Amino acid sequence: MRLIKVIALVCCVMSLGAFLSNRMTTDESETEILPSSIYDFKITSLDGRVIDFADFKGRSLLIVNTASKCGYTPQYADLEKIHEAYGSKVAVLGFPANNFLWQEPGSNKDIADFCQVNYGVNFQMFEKISVKGTDKHPLYRWLEEKTGKSPTWNFCKYVVSRDGTEVKFFPSKINPLDHEITLALER
Repeated sequence: MRLIKVIALVCCVMSLGAFLSNRMTTDESETEILPSSIYDFKITSLDGRVIDFADFKGRSLLIVNTASKCGYTPQYADLEKIHEAYGSKVAVLGFPANNFLWQEPGSNKDIADFCQVNYGVNFQMFEKISVKGTDKHPLYRWLEEKTGKSPTWNFCKYVVSRDGTEVKFFPSKINPLDHEITLALER
């Protein structure tokens, strides 16, 4: 009986130590200083080029977390329509992510091939990132900071105003061609 009490006490002390250790350690993502402007980001594209967001100044941005094996994947076609219709006024930016039921399992090359073959995607696609959790990409932390909203599923959308000061969030179920989104893009 005494041995059981000693083991229980040791387990409690170890658990308390682990708890306090975690409380005293700051998560790196919590301390990372985020850029003050969307135009301060530089992110790698699917084909390995570094894209400087300063090049998007003066354009509205439609930022979307994408996935190839999702019920919303057909939205790629509508994102491409926006890219074609708005030309140099709007930049459609796709960010593949495997955060929701592993619906983007492929490599960057697999994703690029899928997008081109199935949807003729010509808008800017970026390397696969994480849009939630402790490894959330800094861009998505910045977007969440500005809107108070984080992606709840694939194909959530953020519209950033032409001057980069306003950011609006739209959930997956809102189609990219929805009047709410096109209105935000045109402001």
